[in-house]
Amino acid sequence: MSDFLLFQLYGAMAAWGDIAVGEQRPTTSHPSKSAVLGLLAAAQGIRRDEDDKQAALAQDYGFAVRVDSTGVMLRDYHTSQVPKNTKKLKYFHSRRDELAHKAALGTVLSSRDYRCDGFYTVCLWHKNTSTSSLSSLQAALEKPRFTLYLGRKSCPLALPLRAHIIAAQSIEQALQTFDKNREDGLLDFERETGLNVMRVSPPELYWEDTDLAHTPPLHTTPRNDRPLSRRRWEFGKRNEHYAALKGE
Repeated sequence: MSDFLLFQLYGAMAAWGDIAVGEQRPTTSHPSKSAVLGLLAAAQGIRRDEDDKQAALAQDYGFAVRVDSTGVMLRDYHTSQVPKNTKKLKYFHSRRDELAHKAALGTVLSSRDYRCDGFYTVCLWHKNTSTSSLSSLQAALEKPRFTLYLGRKSCPLALPLRAHIIAAQSIEQALQTFDKNREDGLLDFERETGLNVMRVSPPELYWEDTDLAHTPPLHTTPRNDRPLSRRRWEFGKRNEHYAALKGE
């Protein structure tokens, strides 16, 4: 038996960043490990420049996520102007000052992708001797030190995380127990929100290398979401396995 920490993620908007090239900021259909670890760090009050604590989170915990609803994709188109400093007027104190010096304005076009009404169940477990126990992580998620969000600051949580520690033989068994606990005492998110969110059938499971998953993967993909340095926005690769949970 192993201990797992499970919690749910749901918001009107979420952004699970992928490799960004140029002015395009894409999102994948399910949470990245770096986004979930960032959420855990925020809950514990760990800052971006605390490299040792950030590295411990990345090294000490295994990660899996079940996609219950992928939601729908939204693309937000941005047009922004960034004034350049000039010898005559180095600082612009207002938008009026910027518009008065049109020659100094530089226009930047960009687009950001979001997932709307996505619902996910996250599963974590110990990989090494961890600096934080699963119970301390659970307590931090219940009373976070910093504001939690789903990938970007503009994407707040819309439901409680409802973190639970579950002893199980596998990731799949832990997920089934988490669902049963929800049915026994926790309201379903659709009844709470009044939304009729399109569910994935069967649910999709993504996990990293471990013998705690008993479902044979349909395919394995390298994903560049293992945080190396939060300050420098550096990420390394890890293998991510995928399977459809037909038994659920």
